[in-house]
Amino acid sequence: MAIQWGIWRAGGIAVPLAVSHPPAELEYVIRDADAETVVVHPDFAAVMQAVHLTPGVRTVTTDDTEGTAPRSLLPAVADGRRAMIVYTSGTTGKPKGVVTTHANIAAQVTSLVTAWEWRAEDWILLVLPLHHVHGIINVLTCALWAGARCEMLPKFDAEQAWARIAAGDLTLFMAVPTIYAKLISAWEAAAPERRGAWSAGCAPARMRLMVSGSAALPVQRLERWREISGHVLLERYGMTEIGMALSNPLHGTRRPGFVGTPLPGVEVRLVDETGRPVSGGAPGEGEGEGEIEVRGATVFLEYWRQPEATAAAFRDGWFRTGDVAVVEDGAYRILGRSSVDIIKTGGYKVSALEVEEVLRTHPEIAECAVVGVEDPEWGERICAAVELRGDAGVTLEALQSWAKQRLAPYKTPRALCCVAALPRNAMGKVTKQEVAKLFHP
Repeated sequence: MAIQWGIWRAGGIAVPLAVSHPPAELEYVIRDADAETVVVHPDFAAVMQAVHLTPGVRTVTTDDTEGTAPRSLLPAVADGRRAMIVYTSGTTGKPKGVVTTHANIAAQVTSLVTAWEWRAEDWILLVLPLHHVHGIINVLTCALWAGARCEMLPKFDAEQAWARIAAGDLTLFMAVPTIYAKLISAWEAAAPERRGAWSAGCAPARMRLMVSGSAALPVQRLERWREISGHVLLERYGMTEIGMALSNPLHGTRRPGFVGTPLPGVEVRLVDETGRPVSGGAPGEGEGEGEIEVRGATVFLEYWRQPEATAAAFRDGWFRTGDVAVVEDGAYRILGRSSVDIIKTGGYKVSALEVEEVLRTHPEIAECAVVGVEDPEWGERICAAVELRGDAGVTLEALQSWAKQRLAPYKTPRALCCVAALPRNAMGKVTKQEVAKLFHP
């Protein structure tokens, strides 16, 4: 966090890396971002030794940065200056760098600070990774902006998180549905007295707000969490490119399965395939199913060095999210994604095409198709259907072990199906809907 804010204050661009990613993915981001310097904590020095850096890129350890004073006057940083590049998976395979300016970040943060009434007395526990907008913007930067306290755990641990919640001094908690599933499992496995202490720690009288996002929250999980904690989790909708756009109300009724209404300073509309508004447009245009489009100061500047992809992402100044929703009684309900090649698993957005590209390099795999299949814990689980070479054989465990050397842990397949031939249409294109049926019980 200190390194990131130091980069911002010096007028540079911060590119947060995922500590869970293997060398190949780190190498791709560093190279694509054309980074000049990589700042590494000593705990990850061994990982970085396996990363092949472009000549001229320097590596600095955090030990070297502590206590150093500026060697020159710090610049005045313009609001429109590029501040951060967060890499996110897209339909084109390799992750794209989403560039946000200081003005974008300020707009994203002030929108949430206003809507969720952040104040200096707040105290939040951060259990989310800091290479994601959820952790960087919604938790950390909102807390710092409001003068609140942000306490960080090195990594999520259900028992440790419950112990902090039980202390009763936290006022806010934000997580992805997968984390809530793990907290529920830990609570159900605990002794009755511990359950009582844990539930008391997050009772509404002590903790004022609990938020779920980054993936769809199953209604059954929302109801179970209400039984345990007394909270109806606040669901919201956002993306790396736009920050948060929609939110259920802080005060008032939160409807399960809905993501609420536009946040302050954010314009949202639904459009049909021709780009004609079906809701959020002029009065009387009616409401119906359509793709979510977003406009406002929170929307990102560009995809890093991808002008064609940037242009394709916008329509008449509106960002095209690729998510399909419907408005019912004034609130938005997400129906799914317009692209079957984006999988949301455990709060992460994964490109099926990227995973397929990697799996095709496996010596025993001739062809493959990757799909997301609905899963109560992960939102969607990554499933791979493969055609094998000759008489080759491969197990899920062996494939996962191989894939984890080349993909982030959350991108590795959780189910495997070996088929003689992948289902295809008359044009020879793999039909993902038929592939998904292979994994339904």
